[in-house]
Amino acid sequence: MQTIEILKNMLELQQKLNDETNGIGWENGYTKEGKLISWRRCIYMECAELIDSFAWKHWKNIASSTDWNNVHIELVDIWHFILSLLLEKYKNDKNYNNIAMEISSISIFQDFSKEKMKPNESDTYNILNDIELLIHECSGFNLRLYTLLSNYFALAIKCGLNLESLYKTYIGKNILNIFRQEHGYKEGSYKKNWNGKEDNEILNEILENKFDYKEIYQSLEEYYKKVK
Repeated sequence: MQTIEILKNMLELQQKLNDETNGIGWENGYTKEGKLISWRRCIYMECAELIDSFAWKHWKNIASSTDWNNVHIELVDIWHFILSLLLEKYKNDKNYNNIAMEISSISIFQDFSKEKMKPNESDTYNILNDIELLIHECSGFNLRLYTLLSNYFALAIKCGLNLESLYKTYIGKNILNIFRQEHGYKEGSYKKNWNGKEDNEILNEILENKFDYKEIYQSLEEYYKKVK
């Protein structure tokens, strides 16, 4: 699949997920239940979770190794919200091809589209600084989407993610998000811990062998039925 097609597909999937979760017209800033939407807040809160994937605390578990699979899941969660920001920005002229072209025009995206790099454990503090750049960009008054995208791709590269692996994990997490919504996530009845493992961990296991939408969803169903 070509780069633009991959980006368009993710934009279309994100639009569908947001429409189903938040209601048609969410781009105006409110869900169908009247809840205020702040994608920027979503991003910097996910960034905080991403930071906690690293052994940054000087007083606790200082020699712990990084769970890079979880890092990738958190980065994909952030990507969901960046896509949502883009869809919100272009709500009056939503041409997925044009948005995809704008994303691909960012200079560092060319590096992001290449073969993925192996993350360097010793680079943790530089990675943490890059995460904080995303937080800074989203917590100020003026959001610069171009800068946000550039910083995101630079961070993703350092964490061992590229376009191909982002796409694969995005598909999986998009399906999991739909699965959560259809099993009581919004109402608070969904169980995120599946017999000692978080659902994200189960998803990573499934993605090692499956990429088909129906197979991934069916596998989640089979696991969830066994949750006590």
